[in-house]
Amino acid sequence: MINLLIQILASIIVAVVGYRLKSLTISGAVGTIIVGSAVSIGFGYRGLLLLGVFFASSSLWSKFKTGNKDSLQNKVEKGEQRDIIQVFANGGIAAVASLLFTWTDSIIWLYLFAGSIAAANADTWASEIGTLSKKQPFLITKMRRVDAGTSGAVSLLGTIAGFLGALLIAAVSFLVWPELSVILLVGLTLVGFSGNVIDTIMGATIQVVYKCSVCGLETEKKVHCGQETTYLKGLRYCNNDVVNFISILFASGLGTYFLSYIG
Repeated sequence: MINLLIQILASIIVAVVGYRLKSLTISGAVGTIIVGSAVSIGFGYRGLLLLGVFFASSSLWSKFKTGNKDSLQNKVEKGEQRDIIQVFANGGIAAVASLLFTWTDSIIWLYLFAGSIAAANADTWASEIGTLSKKQPFLITKMRRVDAGTSGAVSLLGTIAGFLGALLIAAVSFLVWPELSVILLVGLTLVGFSGNVIDTIMGATIQVVYKCSVCGLETEKKVHCGQETTYLKGLRYCNNDVVNFISILFASGLGTYFLSYIG
C-alpha cells in the first residue's frame, strides 16, 4: 500500500510539473493523475516508467523548435498543452489495460498496455518531428504535396520519427519486463508504428476539416479569423482526439491478438 501511495504521489508531481511547464492544462493535469493512478494500480513503478518515457519524450519534442511550428497553430485544433480529452485519447487505453491486468493477471493486458503507449508515442513523435521537415509532406492517400500540419500528411522525417518512437517504448518495455522476448520487442515496435500509419490514413479520410470563410485556409478549428469556419469534409465529430483514440485502440487491440500467439 505504501508503494502504491508513493507511485500515485509521483503521478501528482508529474502532473503539477507538466502544468507548470505548460505541457498540460489544468484538466490535462487531472487526467494525468487519473491515468497515472490506474497504471500504478495495475503495473506499478514499471508501468509508470513506461508512461513517463512517453510523457517526457512527447513533451520534449512538442517544445523543440517551437518557433518553427508557429504557423501550424492556424491549422491544428489544439496547441501544445494537452487537455484531459487528449490525455484520455492517448492514455485511456493504457489505464483500462492496467485495471484489467489487476483483475485478471493475464499478460495480454500487458501487451495492450505497452502496445497502446507505443502507438501513442509513435504518432506524437511523427507529428512533432515530421513538421520540422524542410520538404513539404505528401497526403498519404493521394501522394500530392500539402502544407505541413495537414491531417493525413506524411514525410520521410516523420515516418522515421514515428518508427523510432515506437521502438523506444518497445525497448523500455523489453528492459523492465524480463518476461518479454526479443520477438515481442519487434512485435511491439510494429504495433506502435502501425498505430501511426492508421492514424495518418484516418486523418486523410475521415477526420473533420473546416474551411475559413475569411482567408480560405483548411483547418481543424471551428473558429478562424474571428469567424465560424465552414464544414468541408470528413465526419463532423471525428476530430484529432477521436482519430488518436481509435487508431491506438485498433492498433493495440489487433496487435495484442497477434502478440498473444507469438509471446
